[in-house]
Amino acid sequence: MQNWYAQQCDGDWEHEWGVKIATLDNPGWTIEIDLKETDLEEREYTLQEVGRSAQDWVRTWTAERTFHAACGPGSLTEALALFRTWATTTAP
Repeated sequence: MQNWYAQQCDGDWEHEWGVKIATLDNPGWTIEIDLKETDLEEREYTLQEVGRSAQDWVRTWTAERTFHAACGPGSLTEALALFRTWATTTAP
């Protein structure tokens, strides 16, 4: 994530777009990663859901040129890893 973010920072992108990580009240995390003006902005990521328990779950998808993730309180690393894998894998 850090490397991808740093690669996007070109003097302009970081002033308009970015990465947002916040907490959910159920509890958990939410992540929004702006894809506008990046190599990923046209790539799709179909909704994927993993539900292991009420506290251990991950949901990831793209919409409106944004990568979205929501996850349980202990799944933030997993959600970020899913983005990294998708972002660094060549599109078919």
